[in-house]
Amino acid sequence: MSLWKEFKEFALKGNIIDMSIGVIIGGAFGKIVTSLVNDILMPALGILTGGQNLSSLKHVITPQEINSIGEIITEESAILYGSFLQNVLDFFIIAFCIFLILRLVLKFSSKLKATAPVEEEAAAPTSEELLTEIRDLLKTDANSTK
Repeated sequence: MSLWKEFKEFALKGNIIDMSIGVIIGGAFGKIVTSLVNDILMPALGILTGGQNLSSLKHVITPQEINSIGEIITEESAILYGSFLQNVLDFFIIAFCIFLILRLVLKFSSKLKATAPVEEEAAAPTSEELLTEIRDLLKTDANSTK
């Protein structure tokens, strides 16, 4: 089997398509949550921190050097712990939102299952019933060949 044929079979499986859709929706959901964090939660947190933007927090190891005409000679070296804290906060908010959505979906699907009519499954035939059916088929086959 050629590599191209194997790839087509792999790419066109239902699971791959479902996963692709999940990734696209997840990306859009991530943008929504990022907007929630950056546009709503962080300004409120900024009030608590005295107007300080969380992502701008840093520990300067070596300050930048500027010459007399304002050109940067050496870039600043700093640990950007505020950006890290921002990403951790984003993660926890995204995880909490996903938790709430999954909880809602599971609750909704369990209500649907509870209200759906229960179909009775047909009982599997017993050995005696199968043997009787085979006997009858053999009898009709024997009678038809006479």
